[in-house]
Amino acid sequence: MKLKVIYIGIFAAFLAACQEKKQDDKVVAPWGVVVDSIDTDDDFDLEEIQGSGEMILLTLTGPEYYYDYHGRHLGTQYLLAEKFAARIGVRLRIEVCRDSVEMAERLEADEGDIMACTQVGRLKASPAKDDLEKELLAWYKPEILDEVRRQEAYLLSSRSVKRRVFSPMLDRKGGVISHYDGLFQQYCRPIRWDWRLMAAQAYQESTFDPKATSWAGAKGLMQIMPATADHLGLPRDQMYDPEKSIAAAAKYLGELEQAFSDIHDRRERTNFVLAAYNGGSHHIRDAMALCQREGRNAHQWSEVSEFVLKLALPQYYNDPIVKNGYMRGSETADYVAKINQRWEGYRAVKTPRQGFTQSPRKSTRTTNKFNI
Repeated sequence: MKLKVIYIGIFAAFLAACQEKKQDDKVVAPWGVVVDSIDTDDDFDLEEIQGSGEMILLTLTGPEYYYDYHGRHLGTQYLLAEKFAARIGVRLRIEVCRDSVEMAERLEADEGDIMACTQVGRLKASPAKDDLEKELLAWYKPEILDEVRRQEAYLLSSRSVKRRVFSPMLDRKGGVISHYDGLFQQYCRPIRWDWRLMAAQAYQESTFDPKATSWAGAKGLMQIMPATADHLGLPRDQMYDPEKSIAAAAKYLGELEQAFSDIHDRRERTNFVLAAYNGGSHHIRDAMALCQREGRNAHQWSEVSEFVLKLALPQYYNDPIVKNGYMRGSETADYVAKINQRWEGYRAVKTPRQGFTQSPRKSTRTTNKFNI
């Protein structure tokens, strides 16, 4: 009799344990319904990554790691990861970390598939992904790193922009800057810009070549990026049209004027607008934040441009106040300086009463219309 009671007790305990486990297996779904949880295989290795079509790279911001450049992604480690992703047939997703400690912790927690190592030219797979690590080690060779560095150097050089170089003045004696003076005059009026300033900017962007193309995808006279063209309502198949390019650029300059309306001095604001057109308003705002924290005048370009340059240094682009990371600040500072210098030369040109345009092969003077 006692033995029977013991068996019944054990069976009851077993049923209770099973019932408890069953309750533990139930979870509340986001829509509020209690459902059974499903056991999953935590081994999300190479085959599963290829099946999902995406590989996650954990990285830092900086020239050796990852940064945004005119809407395109660059950085030695990023380009390496991009090549490896292409090798295994997946797209690459970027997760930027605050520091190397966070990056390592997230890799250990399997929140990413690979991470950029502090040792340049190395990528490391998550500890749980043996097959991915083997594939990575078999693929990598020092020559690949050399190739990536050559590629990046080329992309950052002027050689990566395909354009014909025209003279900065079409007719100096006649006071004609370009074939497109009439268009600059027309589209600068609504934003109250000196048309000669926009002409100076156009020369800096494309040397007045309406067919200019950069590796990053910028096109046309004003070197507008495809995503910016979409935002401005410029059809991508019309990005090489000179008038469409100038009209879209003027619209964008007007938007940037509004974005920096807190800078009340118009001349100063123009410098910030030009800098944002080249380097992105988010980076310029980071430089302004650094400048203000140092007790400097964040509404004066000569002060802020110092911090634009400093955004190329780790102690600045890793600063918590900086929200958008590394920036090639020297390029943007040089961009603003060169446009201002050329503008000074163009200001001697008087605005004609009639718009002047000229086709590349034949000069014409027109009234109330523009032939390009």
